[in-house]
Amino acid sequence: MWYRIVGCMIMLTLSLLVPPLTAEAQQPAQVRRIGILGPFLTPERERNREAFRQSLRDLGWVEGQNLLIESRYAEGGVEQLPILAAELVRFQVEVIVTVGGATPAAKDATDTIPIVMSARDYDPIALGYVTGLARPGGNITGVVEQRLELTAKQLELLKAAFPTLTRVAILWDDASADQLRAAEAAARSLGVQLQALELRHPPYEFAGAFAAATQGQAEALWVLASPIFGMRVQYEQIVDLAARSRLPTMFGISDGARAGGLMAYDVHGGELWRRVADYVDKILKGTKPANLPVEQPMKFEFVINLKTAKALGLTMPPHLLVLADEVLQ
Repeated sequence: MWYRIVGCMIMLTLSLLVPPLTAEAQQPAQVRRIGILGPFLTPERERNREAFRQSLRDLGWVEGQNLLIESRYAEGGVEQLPILAAELVRFQVEVIVTVGGATPAAKDATDTIPIVMSARDYDPIALGYVTGLARPGGNITGVVEQRLELTAKQLELLKAAFPTLTRVAILWDDASADQLRAAEAAARSLGVQLQALELRHPPYEFAGAFAAATQGQAEALWVLASPIFGMRVQYEQIVDLAARSRLPTMFGISDGARAGGLMAYDVHGGELWRRVADYVDKILKGTKPANLPVEQPMKFEFVINLKTAKALGLTMPPHLLVLADEVLQ
């Protein structure tokens, strides 16, 4: 009799130590689905995408566990963006993150799914995306880069590197026309004469532009930020021609310096995408995009390529090296 009593006491004790297998404990985590829509991938965007994923992980969103990311890139064929946006809507993603010029396609595809912009040179109010920056009022919010404010700083840094600089060739296209106007204003204030070299859509006549720059006795080359200048094949070609022409270069895209250009000044992409991740996190947790203010990037990066400087026989001023966020040896 006594062993039955002891056995019952042991079973009772074990039942108290082992938690009950409730239905809630057995239920897997809910998987949330978001989409990324963009015109094409570049090395810079690949790094930014990884910064985005890491920021989401830091916020508790882990791919394969509670998050699924559907990425759609048009690979340069912007006419495909509306089709890809409609595809993300059919997949019932809960947030669409837009890269570059993809916001219009996402906006046309849905007025209910939240859209988080990562955009350059947009005036979201003028374009009708939001009713105000502080309170967007619809399904669109995000981070908007003000490229025009960066343009003057790029020329200031170029002039600081070469104080006697008076003639600068500047590459631009229709996507950077607003930057060109800002560049012209900055050039007037700094006593620099610009030689504007427009590049039209494919085939891009880079060789012809450099021949014109040489003929115009340009002392440096300034490459404005543009989707076509952000593609690896394009800026590597620009860097190669600049090296042959012995022209120091300032890029409006950071990867231009990393690919062999002399300098670049740009928005810090990793920081921008960490902010985008914050937007996604808040929306997935229930905040309406209408109540999330549109922000501007607050962190920028200045990159100097010393290897390129040495190849050109140039000595960079020490005070600029101190200012640089990244110095490539």
